[in-house]
Amino acid sequence: MIRHSNNTSESWKSLPWKKFQKELFRLQKRVFKAVSAGDKRKAKSLQKLILKSSSARFLAIRQVTQLNAGKKTAGIDGKKSLDFLERFELETILKSLSGNWKHQGLREIPIPKKDGTTRMLKIPTIADRAWQCLAKYALEPAHEATFHARSYGFRTGRSAHDAQQSLFNNLRSKANGIDKRVIELDIEKCFDRISHTTIMENLIAPKGIKIGIFRCLKAGVNPHFPEQGTCQGGVVSPLLANIALNGIENIHKYSNNRGVRITNNTPEKYITYPSVRYADDMVIILRPQDDANEILGRIDEFLAARGMKVSEKKTKITAATDGFDFLGWNFKVKSNGKYICTPSEENFKKFREKVKNIVNCSNYGSKVKALKLAPIVRGWRNYHKYCDMSGSRFSLWFLNHRTFTVFNKEPKNTLKTSTELVKKAFPPVPYSLATHVMVKGNKSVYDGDLIYWSERNSKLYDGSTSKALKKQNHTCGHCGLKMTSNERVHLHHIDGNHDNWKPKNLLAIHESCHDYIHMGKRVTP
Repeated sequence: MIRHSNNTSESWKSLPWKKFQKELFRLQKRVFKAVSAGDKRKAKSLQKLILKSSSARFLAIRQVTQLNAGKKTAGIDGKKSLDFLERFELETILKSLSGNWKHQGLREIPIPKKDGTTRMLKIPTIADRAWQCLAKYALEPAHEATFHARSYGFRTGRSAHDAQQSLFNNLRSKANGIDKRVIELDIEKCFDRISHTTIMENLIAPKGIKIGIFRCLKAGVNPHFPEQGTCQGGVVSPLLANIALNGIENIHKYSNNRGVRITNNTPEKYITYPSVRYADDMVIILRPQDDANEILGRIDEFLAARGMKVSEKKTKITAATDGFDFLGWNFKVKSNGKYICTPSEENFKKFREKVKNIVNCSNYGSKVKALKLAPIVRGWRNYHKYCDMSGSRFSLWFLNHRTFTVFNKEPKNTLKTSTELVKKAFPPVPYSLATHVMVKGNKSVYDGDLIYWSERNSKLYDGSTSKALKKQNHTCGHCGLKMTSNERVHLHHIDGNHDNWKPKNLLAIHESCHDYIHMGKRVTP
């Protein structure tokens, strides 16, 4: 392994990433298996190996400097990125200090909220984010073996669409959704109020990781609540929130067989958990005979033991026929019992504003606008592809028409050119109400079932991407690894022409592999 080559960028790119991923995944599978079997002592020994693994260290650095969405965000030290030499230096630091990591302070960024107030996003330094990512590699497989099947947020292999489909299963006509109510649960300042004691007591980890996590929690401490809170800008924070809230899904459950009464020995196949949680967002489905106040009382007790409480202002009990919003969607059961799901009013409003800001901008021409609009529109349509998107509003007819009018006013454009640019700006995405294939039961990407997860990952994509994945037998066209869902899939145009969508010109590859293919064509820090 070359670390001091004159060409450090080539040294970094030529590292055996495929080998690193295989080595890390092998250890993570063993951690998951040990916890599933109840052998936490063995799991902690394996977690120590992950912390000491050079494969895990390099992958953690690559994740926070190249793959994460916030990779260009500076911490308190002002560093927005690391060059290749600095990445090698950080790996050396992690190697010597990973078992006794000391967190620096956090950079605070105010984020406006819907109610007009602000919340503070606390950003760790790149080095701290790398350690947190390394710790997450060790912690996540251990806790994936304990997490509830109805928890979908910030978990590898699970998504908001799983939560969406779960609600459909509970509210469709076959489930008598027309008679049901919903508790729209809101936890007041969840990330700011999580008890440090709860996190530390439930953490499955060796001493070195526990010390680092404890220091991580104390680095983002609120002086008014010194024993509570975790920074929302941290890599490991969503996992810690899931650890603290795990088990809340068990509060409301009932037998799905009238002849069976729930006891401690009741098989899972006879138990229904009519709740859906995505991190700290949760909805609980109620039958006509369920006592909402009793359930809320038990939730209050559960949260109080963890330093949190229910927000009385935002928590509501709503009839399914009145509709409710969750994760950017509006769910409703019509008077005839038919289930319907559409983008929520707030979600559509934010999307429309983004589009309008680009279309009405006078700083660049229609060709640039079309390029900027395409990923935004495609992303929005992909997120809502399991909704009812019929009708002029959600089909974006009005936005499409307005964009055409603006483009057609540009002097150089003809009617034909404007039409072509609008088509590029608003790429079509097929939709079909409630057809998402949910993740199976308690399946985890760390259970080692690569065939299930690679095939499932193919089902999460449509059109050309799905066809390319099937053609490649669900493997990456660049590195050859199976396409499990821990990294996004990109389509690579082999000839470099992004207008050539012929199947022979398309290759399904990992996001990181796509980055390396194009790295020689642009300057990447």
